[in-house]
Amino acid sequence: QVQLVESGGGVVQAGDSLRLSCAASGRATSNYALAWFRQAPGRAREAVASISRTGGGTWYTNSVKGRFTISRDDAKNTVYLQMNSLVPEDTAVYYCQAELGRNAYWGQGTQVTVSS
Repeated sequence: QVQLVESGGGVVQAGDSLRLSCAASGRATSNYALAWFRQAPGRAREAVASISRTGGGTWYTNSVKGRFTISRDDAKNTVYLQMNSLVPEDTAVYYCQAELGRNAYWGQGTQVTVSS
């Protein structure tokens, strides 16, 4: 089992950047595919970006392509989400997820608020 703790959220203005971090403990991240999700008020949780176990494969939802970058540092057991050119529609609680087989683990989330 792995425990995940997100950090790096905050209140920013449109056009600003933030980098979210998700630190894992309990088991090495190298065992897991990793992903970021977000949930805005009144909306379902949605996948934002994912990265394969080897880091060779990434995926982004259309609305963040070209603006967000997911990366992983397995030596630090950490996954990152670099978010550039933020827009108010990016406002949400961001969660990281670690997946291995049928098991998925979640962090507690970090709030990102983008003002116009």
